[in-house]
Amino acid sequence: MEVRRNWAIAIHGGAGHFGEEDLSAEQQAAYTASLSAALAAGEEVLQQGGTSVEAVETVIRIMEDDSLFNAGRGAVFTAEGIQELDASIADGFTRNCGAVTGIRGYRHPISVARSVMDSSEHVFFSGHGAGAFAAAMGHEPALDDWFFTEKAHKRYLRAKRRAAKTDALADKKGTVGCVALDSQGNLASGTSTGGMTYKKHGRIGDSPIIGAGTWADNRTCAVSATGWGEYFIRTGVAQDIHGRMLHGDESLVEACRSAIFDEMGELGGDGGVVALDASGTIALVCNSAGMFRAWSSPDGRGVSMFGTMLEGTVEVK
Repeated sequence: MEVRRNWAIAIHGGAGHFGEEDLSAEQQAAYTASLSAALAAGEEVLQQGGTSVEAVETVIRIMEDDSLFNAGRGAVFTAEGIQELDASIADGFTRNCGAVTGIRGYRHPISVARSVMDSSEHVFFSGHGAGAFAAAMGHEPALDDWFFTEKAHKRYLRAKRRAAKTDALADKKGTVGCVALDSQGNLASGTSTGGMTYKKHGRIGDSPIIGAGTWADNRTCAVSATGWGEYFIRTGVAQDIHGRMLHGDESLVEACRSAIFDEMGELGGDGGVVALDASGTIALVCNSAGMFRAWSSPDGRGVSMFGTMLEGTVEVK
Protein backbone atom coordinates (compact mmCIF):
# COMPACT_ATOMS: atom_id res chain seq x y z
CA MET A 1 0.00 0.00 0.00
CA GLU A 2 1.29 3.43 -0.91
CA VAL A 3 1.93 5.60 2.12
CA ARG A 4 1.40 9.30 1.53
CA ARG A 5 3.36 11.53 3.85
CA ASN A 6 1.26 14.65 3.70
CA TRP A 7 -1.99 15.62 5.34
CA ALA A 8 -4.18 18.70 5.62
CA ILE A 9 -6.94 19.99 7.87
CA ALA A 10 -9.26 22.99 8.01
CA ILE A 11 -11.86 23.99 10.59
CA HIS A 12 -14.50 26.65 11.06
CA GLY A 13 -16.32 28.12 14.03
CA GLY A 14 -19.18 29.74 12.17
CA ALA A 15 -19.79 32.58 9.72
CA GLY A 16 -21.75 35.80 9.95
CA HIS A 17 -21.90 39.52 9.35
CA PHE A 18 -19.23 40.59 11.80
CA GLY A 19 -16.05 42.57 11.31
CA GLU A 20 -13.09 43.64 13.39
CA GLU A 21 -15.16 46.45 14.88
CA ASP A 22 -17.66 43.93 16.27
CA LEU A 23 -15.16 41.92 18.30
CA SER A 24 -12.95 43.35 21.01
CA ALA A 25 -9.26 42.52 21.11
CA GLU A 26 -10.01 40.19 24.02
CA GLN A 27 -12.72 38.38 22.05
CA GLN A 28 -10.48 38.05 19.00
CA ALA A 29 -7.73 36.59 21.17
CA ALA A 30 -10.17 34.11 22.72
CA TYR A 31 -11.40 32.90 19.32
CA THR A 32 -7.85 32.66 18.01
CA ALA A 33 -6.79 30.58 21.01
CA SER A 34 -9.79 28.26 20.75
CA LEU A 35 -9.43 27.72 17.02
CA SER A 36 -5.69 27.12 17.36
CA ALA A 37 -6.17 24.60 20.18
CA ALA A 38 -8.79 22.62 18.27
CA LEU A 39 -6.62 22.70 15.15
CA ALA A 40 -3.60 21.45 17.13
CA ALA A 41 -5.57 18.43 18.33
CA GLY A 42 -6.44 17.53 14.75
CA GLU A 43 -2.87 18.09 13.62
CA GLU A 44 -1.63 15.67 16.27
CA VAL A 45 -4.01 12.93 15.13
CA LEU A 46 -2.92 13.30 11.51
CA GLN A 47 0.80 13.64 12.26
CA GLN A 48 0.67 10.40 14.23
CA GLY A 49 -0.91 8.55 11.31
CA GLY A 50 -4.52 8.70 12.50
CA THR A 51 -7.41 8.69 10.08
CA SER A 52 -9.22 11.71 8.74
CA VAL A 53 -12.42 10.54 10.46
CA GLU A 54 -10.59 10.39 13.80
CA ALA A 55 -9.19 13.88 13.26
CA VAL A 56 -12.59 15.33 12.41
CA GLU A 57 -14.27 13.79 15.44
CA THR A 58 -11.43 14.85 17.76
CA VAL A 59 -11.54 18.48 16.62
CA ILE A 60 -15.30 18.81 16.79
CA ARG A 61 -15.51 17.21 20.25
CA ILE A 62 -13.15 19.91 21.52
CA MET A 63 -15.22 22.64 19.89
CA GLU A 64 -18.44 21.15 21.28
CA ASP A 65 -16.94 21.58 24.76
CA ASP A 66 -15.99 25.22 24.10
CA SER A 67 -18.72 27.67 25.08
CA LEU A 68 -17.48 30.19 22.50
CA PHE A 69 -19.14 28.18 19.74
CA ASN A 70 -22.76 27.38 18.93
CA ALA A 71 -22.33 23.62 19.30
CA GLY A 72 -22.52 21.32 22.29
CA ARG A 73 -21.91 23.33 25.45
CA GLY A 74 -22.30 26.73 23.80
CA ALA A 75 -25.44 25.86 21.83
CA VAL A 76 -28.11 28.51 21.45
CA PHE A 77 -31.64 28.24 22.83
CA THR A 78 -34.75 27.40 20.83
CA ALA A 79 -37.98 29.39 21.16
CA GLU A 80 -38.94 26.95 23.93
CA GLY A 81 -35.79 27.82 25.88
CA ILE A 82 -33.99 24.51 25.36
CA GLN A 83 -31.09 23.25 23.24
CA GLU A 84 -31.66 20.90 20.31
CA LEU A 85 -28.38 19.78 18.79
CA ASP A 86 -27.47 18.62 15.28
CA ALA A 87 -24.36 16.91 13.90
CA SER A 88 -23.16 14.92 10.92
CA ILE A 89 -19.99 13.18 9.78
CA ALA A 90 -18.91 11.68 6.46
CA ASP A 91 -16.12 9.31 5.39
CA GLY A 92 -14.73 9.97 1.92
CA PHE A 93 -13.17 6.51 1.60
CA THR A 94 -16.30 4.44 2.28
CA ARG A 95 -18.75 7.19 1.30
CA ASN A 96 -20.63 6.31 4.46
CA CYS A 97 -22.09 8.92 6.77
CA GLY A 98 -24.09 9.45 9.94
CA ALA A 99 -26.21 12.25 11.36
CA VAL A 100 -28.42 13.24 14.26
CA THR A 101 -30.83 16.13 14.63
CA GLY A 102 -32.74 17.52 17.57
CA ILE A 103 -30.76 15.43 20.03
CA ARG A 104 -30.81 16.51 23.68
CA GLY A 105 -28.88 15.53 26.77
CA TYR A 106 -25.68 14.21 25.17
CA ARG A 107 -22.36 15.97 25.45
CA HIS A 108 -20.93 15.14 22.03
CA PRO A 109 -23.43 14.96 19.15
CA ILE A 110 -20.57 14.45 16.67
CA SER A 111 -19.64 11.19 18.38
CA VAL A 112 -23.25 10.03 18.27
CA ALA A 113 -23.25 10.82 14.55
CA ARG A 114 -20.09 8.77 14.12
CA SER A 115 -21.73 5.83 15.88
CA VAL A 116 -24.65 6.14 13.48
CA MET A 117 -22.15 5.92 10.62
CA ASP A 118 -20.10 3.07 12.06
CA SER A 119 -22.64 0.98 13.98
CA SER A 120 -26.07 1.39 12.42
CA GLU A 121 -27.72 0.29 9.21
CA HIS A 122 -29.34 3.72 9.17
CA VAL A 123 -27.84 7.11 8.34
CA PHE A 124 -29.98 9.66 10.18
CA PHE A 125 -31.72 9.71 13.57
CA SER A 126 -33.86 12.52 15.00
CA GLY A 127 -35.17 13.66 18.36
CA HIS A 128 -36.05 10.93 20.84
CA GLY A 129 -34.82 8.29 18.41
CA ALA A 130 -31.40 9.93 18.29
CA GLY A 131 -31.32 10.02 22.07
CA ALA A 132 -32.34 6.38 22.37
CA PHE A 133 -29.62 5.38 19.93
CA ALA A 134 -27.04 7.43 21.85
CA ALA A 135 -28.06 5.74 25.10
CA ALA A 136 -27.86 2.28 23.54
CA MET A 137 -24.36 3.05 22.27
CA GLY A 138 -23.21 4.26 25.69
CA HIS A 139 -22.53 7.90 24.82
CA GLU A 140 -21.84 10.36 27.61
CA PRO A 141 -25.00 12.09 28.84
CA ALA A 142 -25.05 15.69 30.04
CA LEU A 143 -27.57 17.59 32.12
CA ASP A 144 -29.17 20.84 30.97
CA ASP A 145 -26.82 22.77 33.27
CA TRP A 146 -23.85 21.62 31.17
CA PHE A 147 -25.26 23.30 28.07
CA PHE A 148 -26.33 26.54 29.76
CA THR A 149 -24.14 29.55 29.02
CA GLU A 150 -24.90 33.14 29.90
CA LYS A 151 -23.99 34.28 26.38
CA ALA A 152 -26.48 31.94 24.70
CA HIS A 153 -29.16 32.76 27.26
CA LYS A 154 -28.78 36.49 26.66
CA ARG A 155 -29.17 35.91 22.92
CA TYR A 156 -32.33 33.94 23.62
CA LEU A 157 -33.82 36.67 25.80
CA ARG A 158 -32.90 39.34 23.26
CA ALA A 159 -34.53 37.36 20.45
CA LYS A 160 -37.61 36.74 22.58
CA ARG A 161 -38.01 40.46 23.25
CA ARG A 162 -37.74 41.26 19.58
CA ALA A 163 -40.35 38.68 18.61
CA ALA A 164 -37.62 36.34 17.42
CA LYS A 165 -37.43 36.82 13.69
CA THR A 166 -35.03 39.72 13.12
CA ASP A 167 -32.56 38.85 15.83
CA ALA A 168 -32.65 35.12 15.21
CA LEU A 169 -31.91 35.42 11.54
CA ALA A 170 -29.05 37.80 12.25
CA ASP A 171 -27.44 35.44 14.76
CA LYS A 172 -26.18 32.48 12.77
CA LYS A 173 -22.48 32.35 13.60
CA GLY A 174 -21.04 29.64 15.81
CA THR A 175 -21.61 26.34 14.01
CA VAL A 176 -18.42 24.26 14.03
CA GLY A 177 -16.97 22.02 11.36
CA CYS A 178 -13.84 20.25 10.20
CA VAL A 179 -12.47 18.68 7.02
CA ALA A 180 -9.35 16.51 6.97
CA LEU A 181 -7.07 14.61 4.60
CA ASP A 182 -5.00 11.86 6.19
CA SER A 183 -1.68 10.30 5.20
CA GLN A 184 -3.47 7.50 3.34
CA GLY A 185 -5.18 10.04 1.10
CA ASN A 186 -8.63 9.68 2.66
CA LEU A 187 -10.97 12.62 3.20
CA ALA A 188 -13.55 13.19 5.94
CA SER A 189 -15.80 15.98 7.13
CA GLY A 190 -18.06 16.79 10.05
CA THR A 191 -20.33 19.57 11.27
CA SER A 192 -22.02 20.26 14.62
CA THR A 193 -24.40 23.02 15.73
CA GLY A 194 -27.08 24.21 18.08
CA GLY A 195 -28.85 25.76 15.11
CA MET A 196 -30.43 29.19 14.97
CA THR A 197 -31.20 31.28 18.05
CA TYR A 198 -34.94 31.14 18.89
CA LYS A 199 -35.60 28.55 16.20
CA LYS A 200 -39.00 26.89 16.29
CA HIS A 201 -39.27 23.44 17.81
CA GLY A 202 -38.21 20.81 15.28
CA ARG A 203 -36.48 23.20 12.89
CA ILE A 204 -33.62 21.48 11.04
CA GLY A 205 -30.84 23.39 9.33
CA ASP A 206 -28.15 22.25 6.94
CA SER A 207 -25.57 20.99 9.45
CA PRO A 208 -26.95 17.45 9.88
CA ILE A 209 -27.97 17.09 6.24
CA ILE A 210 -25.50 15.19 4.09
CA GLY A 211 -25.13 17.09 0.84
CA ALA A 212 -26.17 20.44 2.29
CA GLY A 213 -23.86 21.06 5.25
CA THR A 214 -21.50 18.09 5.11
CA TRP A 215 -19.93 15.99 2.34
CA ALA A 216 -16.92 13.74 1.81
CA ASP A 217 -15.92 11.70 -1.23
CA ASN A 218 -12.33 10.76 -2.02
CA ARG A 219 -13.02 11.31 -5.72
CA THR A 220 -13.58 15.02 -5.18
CA CYS A 221 -13.68 16.78 -1.83
CA ALA A 222 -14.65 17.10 1.81
CA VAL A 223 -16.87 20.04 2.75
CA SER A 224 -18.26 21.50 5.98
CA ALA A 225 -20.61 24.47 5.75
CA THR A 226 -21.80 27.23 8.05
CA GLY A 227 -24.30 30.03 7.63
CA TRP A 228 -27.99 30.46 6.91
CA GLY A 229 -28.99 26.81 6.78
CA GLU A 230 -32.20 27.14 4.81
CA TYR A 231 -30.26 28.45 1.82
CA PHE A 232 -27.61 25.75 2.07
CA ILE A 233 -30.41 23.19 1.95
CA ARG A 234 -32.18 24.88 -0.97
CA THR A 235 -29.05 24.80 -3.10
CA GLY A 236 -27.43 21.64 -1.69
CA VAL A 237 -24.15 23.49 -1.30
CA ALA A 238 -21.88 20.66 -0.17
CA GLN A 239 -23.00 18.24 -2.86
CA ASP A 240 -23.08 21.04 -5.43
CA ILE A 241 -19.35 21.52 -4.87
CA HIS A 242 -18.81 17.77 -5.28
CA GLY A 243 -20.89 17.67 -8.46
CA ARG A 244 -19.11 20.60 -10.05
CA MET A 245 -15.79 18.86 -9.48
CA LEU A 246 -16.92 15.38 -10.53
CA HIS A 247 -19.01 16.27 -13.57
CA GLY A 248 -18.06 19.85 -14.41
CA ASP A 249 -14.29 19.61 -14.15
CA GLU A 250 -14.12 22.62 -11.83
CA SER A 251 -11.29 22.89 -9.33
CA LEU A 252 -12.09 22.87 -5.63
CA VAL A 253 -11.74 26.63 -5.34
CA GLU A 254 -13.80 27.26 -8.48
CA ALA A 255 -16.54 24.93 -7.26
CA CYS A 256 -16.66 26.57 -3.83
CA ARG A 257 -16.84 30.03 -5.36
CA SER A 258 -19.64 29.00 -7.71
CA ALA A 259 -21.69 27.27 -5.01
CA ILE A 260 -21.37 30.07 -2.47
CA PHE A 261 -21.37 33.23 -4.58
CA ASP A 262 -23.35 32.23 -7.67
CA GLU A 263 -25.91 29.68 -6.51
CA MET A 264 -26.61 30.34 -2.84
CA GLY A 265 -25.64 34.00 -2.91
CA GLU A 266 -28.01 34.81 -5.75
CA LEU A 267 -30.91 33.59 -3.62
CA GLY A 268 -29.88 35.84 -0.75
CA GLY A 269 -28.16 33.27 1.43
CA ASP A 270 -24.94 33.90 3.28
CA GLY A 271 -22.26 31.80 4.92
CA GLY A 272 -19.26 29.79 3.88
CA VAL A 273 -17.43 26.49 3.65
CA VAL A 274 -14.12 24.96 4.54
CA ALA A 275 -13.14 22.34 2.01
CA LEU A 276 -10.32 20.04 0.94
CA ASP A 277 -9.69 17.99 -2.16
CA ALA A 278 -7.80 14.72 -2.43
CA SER A 279 -4.60 16.46 -3.50
CA GLY A 280 -4.61 18.63 -0.38
CA THR A 281 -5.94 21.91 -1.77
CA ILE A 282 -7.52 23.93 1.01
CA ALA A 283 -10.39 26.32 0.26
CA LEU A 284 -11.95 28.61 2.86
CA VAL A 285 -14.68 30.58 1.13
CA CYS A 286 -17.55 32.71 2.44
CA ASN A 287 -19.76 35.52 1.19
CA SER A 288 -20.39 36.92 4.66
CA ALA A 289 -18.20 39.54 6.29
CA GLY A 290 -16.46 37.00 8.48
CA MET A 291 -15.91 33.33 9.19
CA PHE A 292 -13.93 31.91 12.08
CA ARG A 293 -11.49 29.48 10.39
CA ALA A 294 -8.14 27.82 10.79
CA TRP A 295 -6.10 25.53 8.58
CA SER A 296 -2.92 23.50 8.66
CA SER A 297 -0.70 21.25 6.57
CA PRO A 298 3.00 20.41 6.54
CA ASP A 299 3.45 23.72 4.70
CA GLY A 300 2.14 25.81 7.60
CA ARG A 301 -0.90 26.83 9.59
CA GLY A 302 -3.07 29.88 10.08
CA VAL A 303 -6.10 31.34 11.85
CA SER A 304 -8.38 34.03 10.43
CA MET A 305 -11.75 35.62 11.16
CA PHE A 306 -12.41 38.45 8.73
CA GLY A 307 -12.71 38.74 4.96
CA THR A 308 -14.47 36.57 2.43
CA MET A 309 -11.91 34.17 1.02
CA LEU A 310 -8.62 32.47 1.69
CA GLU A 311 -7.18 29.59 -0.26
CA GLY A 312 -3.99 27.61 -0.45
CA THR A 313 -2.54 24.48 -1.92
CA VAL A 314 -0.81 21.59 -0.24
CA GLU A 315 1.26 19.41 -2.52
CA VAL A 316 0.76 15.74 -1.65
CA LYS A 317 3.84 13.73 -2.48
